[in-house]
Amino acid sequence: MRSTAVKVVAILVVVGLLVTGGAIAALVAFRSDPSSSSSSSGPAPTTTPQPDATQPPAADLAAYYHQKLDWSPCRDSFECATLTVPLDYARPGGTVIKLSLLKVPAANPGARVGSLVVNPGGPGAPGTSYAASAKDVFRQPLLDHFDIVGFDPRGTGDSDPVDCLSDEQLDTYIASDPDPDTPAEKRAYMRYVDEQGAGCVARSGKLASHVSTIEAARDMDVLRAALGESKLTYLGASYGTKLGATYADLFPQKVGRLVLDGAVDLSIGPRELALEQAAGFQTALEAYVQNCVDSTDGCFLGSTVDEGLAKIKAFLDQVDQQPLQTNTDRELAVGNAFLGIVAPLYNRDYWYILSQALRSGFSGDGSTLLLLSDLYTSRNQSGGYDDNSMEALYAISCLDEPYAIPESQVAANLPAFEKASPTFGDVFAWSLTNCGGVQARTTEKPRTVRAAGAAPIVVIGTTRDPATPMQWAVHLAAQLESGVLIRRDGDGHTGYNSGNDCVDEAVESYLIDGTVPQDGLSC
Repeated sequence: MRSTAVKVVAILVVVGLLVTGGAIAALVAFRSDPSSSSSSSGPAPTTTPQPDATQPPAADLAAYYHQKLDWSPCRDSFECATLTVPLDYARPGGTVIKLSLLKVPAANPGARVGSLVVNPGGPGAPGTSYAASAKDVFRQPLLDHFDIVGFDPRGTGDSDPVDCLSDEQLDTYIASDPDPDTPAEKRAYMRYVDEQGAGCVARSGKLASHVSTIEAARDMDVLRAALGESKLTYLGASYGTKLGATYADLFPQKVGRLVLDGAVDLSIGPRELALEQAAGFQTALEAYVQNCVDSTDGCFLGSTVDEGLAKIKAFLDQVDQQPLQTNTDRELAVGNAFLGIVAPLYNRDYWYILSQALRSGFSGDGSTLLLLSDLYTSRNQSGGYDDNSMEALYAISCLDEPYAIPESQVAANLPAFEKASPTFGDVFAWSLTNCGGVQARTTEKPRTVRAAGAAPIVVIGTTRDPATPMQWAVHLAAQLESGVLIRRDGDGHTGYNSGNDCVDEAVESYLIDGTVPQDGLSC
């Protein structure tokens, strides 16, 4: 499916633009009347495993399920370990891979409930970085009651990262026009489609065929057992909701308390996902421009939303024709400009940074937009990349769903995408070609996810979420047999710890105490 990656946890302006975090993007009692919650509770997390906690689903996986984690101090105040899993679950006696883990111990050990496994999405964002940013991403009740455990899913971060392109190739690919409109640009775009698919196999070998979501979900059950938990307690954001829902479908009896925030719709195909995501980003952009228009100081984008949208669209067209100078030795190309604009849409708190970046861009300085693009793609100042999230995004998405249309069919799709998003629609239409060069193939069979028999699974959607539209959460909650929907009225990507006490307290009450929110709770 098209990326729902979130690459920024927090962006601050301190003299210049500084960054903390690097994954969702990821960034008490339920305060409503008790009658608004159901009286039933999810299974309590455990620190002392039940006799069957390490029982493998198949006898030949016993060694993996019985392993002990060797935690050691790392990154100042954290603890790190590695988890061993089979490259191919159909051949558990063959090649193994090592998954990188990071734990933030519970701040209040006396009130510790258990381990909370977290995933920031992507697919491809490293979960260890997400956990390391726990103080910025999670509120104190969760920090007090849980060991926050992040893992880099197979093929990502420090867990045998998949490699598809050189840094130089990745630079050029990211900077290129995501909406090619000349024959030369179209040839270049399709060349990278082929190079990326071939590169994953050439550079990563068998690993490229074993980074699927289903395999990562199987790894999560090995992790659960190694943590000594009879049931998995989990908070997944964005793509992390697909990973969590897949886990619940594979291991429904091992589901403890699962929260899926910024849900991905698993009931529709890649074209529909891309189309609805295009509309989601358009909605978010319109909300940003409306906020500017409504400001008392006047809006630099114009006096109406239509004027503001037209100005941003014209700016992208201008950068396509003539890249902007920056305060580095690199120019701001149109691909970087696009990412620089969409990145701050993930969080309303970053809108003022987008305004700063656009003001500078309109004046001919692309420095801030380039910095935002680099943050989104994990590019560092030395010219390398801090993680492989962009390549893992491609490798995992196209392995899960190798759907693609040929270049010749893009034009026929443009009207629908332009209707969904007059500003970004063409970009999403062209994204339908992205998996056309994929050569790796998974051995896992597709699943219709229902999670039959699982404990209640809380699914959160946000009304103006750019990356995972609200209707995706509605559909995922309905698709899961035990889905419980929370609807957040607001801007930005994901709902927990986004300034909405209703959402925060409902999530914390469920994870800590097992109080299941009212299905359809509106916050």
